[in-house]
Order: sequence, then structure tokens, then C-alpha cells
Amino acid sequence: MKEMKSPEKVAQKMTRDGAVAENLLTGEVDRISHRETEADFSAPEEEISFGSPLEQVAHAHARHREKKAAKENADVVREGSGARNRPSSRLQFSEEERADPTLQKYIRRSERAADKLDDAKAAIPTKTLRVKERVFDEATGTGRTSIRLEKVEKKPNGKLRQNPLSRPVQEITHAAHNEIRKVEQENVGVEAGHKAEEMAEHGVLYSGSKVRQAVFHHQAKPWRDVAKAEQESIRANADLLYQRALRDDPALASSNPISKYLHKRRIQRNYAKKVREAEKTASTAKGVAARTKEAAQAAASFARNHSRAILPVLGIGMILAMLIGGVSSCSMMAGSGVSSVLGTSYLSENRDILAAEAAYCAMEAELQAYLDTYRSTHSYDEYHFTLDTIEHDPYVLISILSALHEGVFTIDEVQNDLEMLFRKQYILTETVETETRYRTETRIDERPKRDPITGEILYDRYGFPIMEEYEYEEVVPYTYYICTVELENFNLSHVPVYIMGEETLSMYATYMGTLGNREDLFPDSPYVPKYTTKPPTYEVPAEALADETFAALITEAEKYIGYPYVWGGSNPSTSFDCSGFVSWALTNSGVCNVGRLSAQGLYNVSTPVPTSNAQPGDLIFFKGTYDTPGISHVGIYAGGGMMLHCGDPIRYVTINTSYWQSHFYAFARPPYNH
Repeated sequence: MKEMKSPEKVAQKMTRDGAVAENLLTGEVDRISHRETEADFSAPEEEISFGSPLEQVAHAHARHREKKAAKENADVVREGSGARNRPSSRLQFSEEERADPTLQKYIRRSERAADKLDDAKAAIPTKTLRVKERVFDEATGTGRTSIRLEKVEKKPNGKLRQNPLSRPVQEITHAAHNEIRKVEQENVGVEAGHKAEEMAEHGVLYSGSKVRQAVFHHQAKPWRDVAKAEQESIRANADLLYQRALRDDPALASSNPISKYLHKRRIQRNYAKKVREAEKTASTAKGVAARTKEAAQAAASFARNHSRAILPVLGIGMILAMLIGGVSSCSMMAGSGVSSVLGTSYLSENRDILAAEAAYCAMEAELQAYLDTYRSTHSYDEYHFTLDTIEHDPYVLISILSALHEGVFTIDEVQNDLEMLFRKQYILTETVETETRYRTETRIDERPKRDPITGEILYDRYGFPIMEEYEYEEVVPYTYYICTVELENFNLSHVPVYIMGEETLSMYATYMGTLGNREDLFPDSPYVPKYTTKPPTYEVPAEALADETFAALITEAEKYIGYPYVWGGSNPSTSFDCSGFVSWALTNSGVCNVGRLSAQGLYNVSTPVPTSNAQPGDLIFFKGTYDTPGISHVGIYAGGGMMLHCGDPIRYVTINTSYWQSHFYAFARPPYNH
């Protein structure tokens, strides 16, 4: 039979080279156009080899393992850093709870877990950074830049860093393997050796990835320990809270096991949430209610602990209430008197106040010990020390903490605040300079021995020259290290203006003005006689008050006698510093609108007058009262050798003392509105 051919199916289409006819069955393409074909100037395609599928899979798996290990390492560090920055979750126990045999085991477990968490936090590595900080200069009204050393958390080196030569090396290796594969079938020995080499390379690749994972795992150990210790502390505290709930509510013990388990898990979740709460949600009603309850409890606790101060006030209030009967306005006055006492008092527990002061003193003692042993713990050739005295007033510290925490704080809540205040008060600068110096050193060398008479070299019986040692001196350079250590005590009372808003600064000034109504806490503080003793009075001469300008100025200024000195303060709400007080009195008395100026600024706008021509209402300026260039203090001259100034507190003092005379600079008259 004659073979039947299937009909051809041809399609015509246009291409860049012209019209072509394509056989749809065979795929053959014929040019049917007479157009010239365009020249192809592109580079020939090179065959890129990525190795065998086995090698590609091995490299992909290794890379995946490294990325996974790096991600796990980053997660561990993030969890550990978060746990380290959170305040301690250590619980407080009453003597009754410690004596309860049903709780003793859980209390010990909770305290051990808290100790372990504290130790794990302390093991996190840190590094010291030089930090620039702006510092306010009260004399000039400007800021200056200072450098302090700050310890920050040192993160582990857990990032994947790709070697830039790894890819070219892989390509060369893969190309070499491809060439061997082309000929390995011709020789069994070559094939076996090649397979063994590939297996060895895979083993090295796998081992390298495991080593890197082990390094990542080791670097993250301190952070992993912190996260683990926090979880153990949370579980131990939750168990204790559950046992405490069982003791307070025996009905829970009779419930079924599932209910008890769910109740225990709920306590644990709520406690963990409380530990991880970054800041209080003051805007919610629940937060407001909680703080109100806490303030009420603190007020009640304060009343219990300080009955000596409260009972007289309450007694007076009760007597007034009985005398005035149903007169509501007087009842409101009595209530406001009690509120005033509570609002100006330290409401924290004595143990927390004393613990905060002890913790700050411990940091100061550690700094002092570091400086005392500086020569023995460092190896420099020369030392220069410029060190301020390490000291602070406890009332300033407790007033700052009370203002920051709205009147009530615990020692656990203020740990970070104590460290922050310490860094701002003490600025330690360590500078090392090097010099190239020269010294003479004695060295020993060998040379051939010579006959002392003939000067010829002497030889042994084997023909080798006999050697002898000799000494010589040589001048050599060496590096000489000079270390300069500077410690600036910025004064803790100068810190509040930089970390507080006006409302918080006002609370701080209130606490300082009353010493928290607790002058018994730190009786050795120099603030106690200043604020517990009524400022001396001064009767301004009638002839001085005849001047209306001076009378208006001194009447405004005397309103604030007894106000505490607050660095940077500029109004009655925040209290004053020396220049803030004078600026406020000048402006608000209506005699001279100067705004807010520094002591130097007030001198610059005033006209100097001789001491013999000084009049009441002139300003008196001093220098060198603290470490600052130029004028450092200013007061209002009231005549008769007296001035009204913002010392500590605002009061009249005589300028005819050795201290004020040694620091006196000049009198000057402000630009009064005449």
C-alpha cells in the first residue's frame, strides 16, 4: 500500500529577521524574506555551573541552618535584654507570712529564684561608652558639653557575615568537580577518589555550620540564662501567690483538680503580665483607681508610721470640728490641713527610703574604691587626678524619687532611677596621653676573644673562635603613658531641672521645702537646720521704703521667704534659684521687665555702681561661690549691709561676713522703669 503522508501545517509570521515560515508539525523554520539578518553583537552565553544537585542541596541546607541559628540567637538576646531591663520581681513578705509553715517552702523557693535572676542579670556583659551630654550653666544661662562614661549592654556578635571570597571559591571548586566528572568514568580509582573527596567536603561544610551554631549558642548564654531565670522566678512567685490564695480562701482547696489547675495557670499568666508591663497606663480608669487605692494605702501606712506628726494635726482638726459644729466651711479647712500635711510628706515606707539611700551610698562607695585603688589596678607611668568630693544629701535624693513616683515608691521601683541619677551626678573622665621618651639600657652580647698582648683572635682546638660576653649601653626609645583622671560632682540638687517637667519639679520643691515632714530620717543633713529653723527676720528701714520702686520690689520678693533653692527654678511653682528669684521679683513687681536671666545676664543689663553709692534696690553680685566662670550668685540689696537672696532657703543675710566679702564682685543698678 502506498504510504499516506499527513498534510503539512505551515504558519507564517514576522520576526526581527523578517518573514519566516514555521512547520507546526516538525518545528522547522524557513526564512521567506530577502531582508538581511541583523548582526548579533551580544557576548556569547557562558555556562554557569553551580555544582551537582547534591552539592547545591548541601549548601542550601547549611545556609538554612546558619540562618535559623542566627534567628534563634537574636530571639534569645532580645528576650534576655527585655528581662534584664525589667525591674526585679522579688516579692515582699511580712513576718506573719514567713512564720507560716505552709508558705515557708514557697518563700524560700521564690527568694532563691529572685537571687538567681539578679545574678543572671549581673552576668550580662557590658561595655563603656563615652557619651556627650549637655549641662546647664546657671551663671551664663547657656549649656556646655561634657563627656561621661556610661556602661551599656554589650550585644553578642551573632550576625551572619558572608566571606566575599566564598562565592568565587565555590565556583572554582564546582568547576573543578565538573571537569573531573567528565573523565571519572574512564578510571575507577579516579571515580572513587572523587567520591571520597566530595564526602569529605560535605563533612567539612556540615562541621563548619555546627561550629558556627555552637559559637552563636555560647555567645547567647548570658541572655538565655536571664530569660530562663525570669521564667523560673515567675513560676516560683506564681506558686507562692497560689498557696497564699489557698490559705486565704480554703474553699479553693476543695475544688476539683481541673479548677485548681486553671486557677493556678490564671495566677501565673496575670503575674507574668504584670512583670512585663512596661509602664503604667495612667489614662485608663483602672489605672487611676489602682493608683488612688495605692495612695490611700500609702497615706494610711504613713499615718501608722508617723503618728507623732499626724495625731496633733488630727487632734486640732477634731477640736475645730467640735467647736464649729455644722459650719461646713471650717470643716473643709480642717480637712485641707490634713491633706496639706500628707501632700508634703514622704509617704513611702521607712525601709524603702532607707534602702534607696543605702543603695546610692553603696554606688558612691564603689566609685570611691575604684579611685582609691586606681594606681594599683592600672599600669600607667604617670597619673594626674582632679577629683571632686563624692557626696550627696539624702533629702535631695528622697525628694527626687518621691517626686518621680508621685509620692510613693519601693526600692524595687527605683533601682533604674538610682543608676540614672548617679550617672548624671558623677561624670568620670579618663584620658591617656603617650610620649616617646629615651632611656639608656645595658645589654649583653658575644664577640671573639682576643689575645691581650697580640690582639689576635683566639681559637679552640677545633678551629672555632673562642667567644666571650661583654656589656654595652644603648639609648632606646620607649612609650611613656600619662593618665589624667577627672571626676566632676555635678551636685545632685542640680539634676532635677534636667529630668523633670514643671509639675514634677514643683513636687520636688515642695518636698525639699518641708523635708517630707521627716527631719528625723537624716538628722545629720545640713538641710535640717536650714529648713526647720525659721529664717531670721529683717525690718527694712522706713526711709528705704519711701522709694516706691524699692518698696514694690521688696514687697514682691518677701512673698517667697522660706522657699527652697531649686537649681533652674524660675517661678513660685517650681521654686527658684538665685537668678530666677531676682528675675521673677524684678519682672512681677512691675519695676523692671527683664524676663528670665542668669546672674551674668542680670549684671550685663544693669549699670555698675560704686560700693559707696549702693542703694536699697540695687543688685549685689558675687563670683566663685561654685565652680563656674564669671558671676555665680546674685541678691537684692536691702540696705544696712543686708541682702535678700535665694540661698537655701530664700532669706535675709548680712553681707558683712568673711565668706560674702571674699566672693564679692560688684553692685549694679537694674534698668528700672522710671
